[in-house]
Amino acid sequence: MVQIGHILGIMSLQLRVFVPPHPVIKHWLAVARDRHTPSVLFRTALTELGRWLTYEAARDWLVTVETTVQTPLRECPATFINPEVPVAVVPILRAGLGLLDGAQALLPLASVYHLGLARDEETLQASCYLNKLPEAIAPQTRVLICEPMLATGGSIAYAMRELTQRGADPALVRIISVVAARPALQKLSQAYPSLQVYSACIDEGLNDRGYIVPGLGDAGDRAFGTD
Repeated sequence: MVQIGHILGIMSLQLRVFVPPHPVIKHWLAVARDRHTPSVLFRTALTELGRWLTYEAARDWLVTVETTVQTPLRECPATFINPEVPVAVVPILRAGLGLLDGAQALLPLASVYHLGLARDEETLQASCYLNKLPEAIAPQTRVLICEPMLATGGSIAYAMRELTQRGADPALVRIISVVAARPALQKLSQAYPSLQVYSACIDEGLNDRGYIVPGLGDAGDRAFGTD
């Protein structure tokens, strides 16, 4: 696992940002980046990236319980994921839906709370049009946020404020993204230094429209064929 903060040269970056060096992740990232990839294959790429990034994010995050099971031959030690510790997945609409299927495949018992955010293309500020978060989140809850693009950081900062106001512990929150950029990571680091981000890639810059460069374009439009 590669922790990328020091590579970016962001001396003030306190949160941990991981870029898993897995060839499957690199492959699906390349598919997602390619402008010629059709929507149906782009959605497949997001699903696969959601699956593999969730796998990495959950490595030391899920709570387990030790017990024993009886095999056909004898009793032996066994480890299970503790079903009493709640897990929540929060896809940020629309594009976060692309990562959701892959995340749910690994976290089938997780509750899913949709958060719909739209970005004003002139001000680059996020506004909420759908909020299905619960009124209160138990302190021990593991929260996984699905947000393919961490660009300006406006949408993810909005989501984190909503979650922490309801009781979520930033140290137990994981974010999975396809591509992240410096502005979003700096904003998150200043507000939530205990947060962890798992991204397929880190891109340095944004263009004058607030899009990540080279990035992969508008993930929502590409996933749903509305470009």
